[in-house]
Amino acid sequence: MRVLLVGSGGREHALAAALAKSPALTQLYIAPGNPGTALCGTNVAIAAGNVPALVAFAQKEGIDLVVPGPEAPLVAGLADACAEVGIPCAGPTKAAAQLEGSKTFTKEVCDAAGIPTAKWERFTDPAHAIAFVRRRGAPIVVKADGLAAGKGVVVAQTAAEAEDAVTDMMTSNKLGDAGHSVVIEECLVGEEVSLFAFCSGETAVLIGAAQDHKRIGDGDTGPNTGGMGAVSPPAGFDRAAQEKALDILVRPMLAEMVKRGTPFRGVIFAGLMLTAEGPKLIEYNVRFGDPEAEALLPRLTSDLLPALVALAKGSLDEVQVTFSDDASAVVIMAAEGYPGDYAKGGLIEGIDRAEAVPGVQVFQAGTARDPQGHLVSSGGRVLAVCGIAPTMKEAIDAAYQGVAAIRWKEAVWRRDIGARALAAAR
Repeated sequence: MRVLLVGSGGREHALAAALAKSPALTQLYIAPGNPGTALCGTNVAIAAGNVPALVAFAQKEGIDLVVPGPEAPLVAGLADACAEVGIPCAGPTKAAAQLEGSKTFTKEVCDAAGIPTAKWERFTDPAHAIAFVRRRGAPIVVKADGLAAGKGVVVAQTAAEAEDAVTDMMTSNKLGDAGHSVVIEECLVGEEVSLFAFCSGETAVLIGAAQDHKRIGDGDTGPNTGGMGAVSPPAGFDRAAQEKALDILVRPMLAEMVKRGTPFRGVIFAGLMLTAEGPKLIEYNVRFGDPEAEALLPRLTSDLLPALVALAKGSLDEVQVTFSDDASAVVIMAAEGYPGDYAKGGLIEGIDRAEAVPGVQVFQAGTARDPQGHLVSSGGRVLAVCGIAPTMKEAIDAAYQGVAAIRWKEAVWRRDIGARALAAAR
């Protein structure tokens, strides 16, 4: 098969590495890719958001399957454009992608399907939103209604913090159109985990679960980021619990989407809170998470490509998805200053030394080649160092051994990835 993978981050490097193992693969293109994905296939200089150019390339090259990495092309209609020219796409239509593109849409689906989630209200007027915050008090959660690249959620510990979030999103326009309306909801309490499944119509096949570490600093301090690390599986959330959560939080959503005439096909990422009353939905994403993909995909023991083909064609019942029982831990190496302003162009060396550590893989995200061909940093989150081992402690130790082998002066990373999982397992 000839496959076009869309995206340029660590998630896409992990997807490319998994796809490259498939005996069914004859050619893998990645648009636009990065220096890491270039090790797995051929990078193509087309931006992930340029849907017409992606489809034209897929037609020209006889692509058999388009695999979307990030959410933005899906919300922009990549799957629809592929369908118009008869090319299967392993992702949802624009209408179904509203599960991630609109917080309000997701909440309405949850209410219709009886899916447990936080109580919520939507606002288009900042004065009304602030008045609501003052009535309800804190802690409280403020979410931009639209896509905000992982930056659109504020878990406010005080009413003043929530009011600032409303002002930033709705009045100061810090998130652009995404924040012109907001969803304000109750703050759920418990352990937050990420659940993943291949979905097609009303069929959901479990992939697994991971736990992200969102804040920049050790001890979950500082501002939220796109994710500073992940572990898989989360402590206290085994496969039986994951399957039960699918029954509660995912399969009813799939049935509701079919009922609405917008069936979902793709990877669903259900962010959920394990509360005292049971699992409750925080949000849906319509693709693999990042860095969760870098923790999950290296544990995959079955062939990824047939699963993606099956979900695109509506035949998921015909494939088996299997994962190793090993644990995995991912440590993100970011550029100093992230998630604020950060420097670019720092020389990166030692990835080969890191990957010589047993069980370690390094996925590239914000990397580039300088004019001399040296690997340099080009983004905020730059490398994802994954360790895989029979136990979580061994996996974490391997990941940090990999980090220690890499030479990059401007790098910052958390020193406590997986610490809560280890504590919970004791």
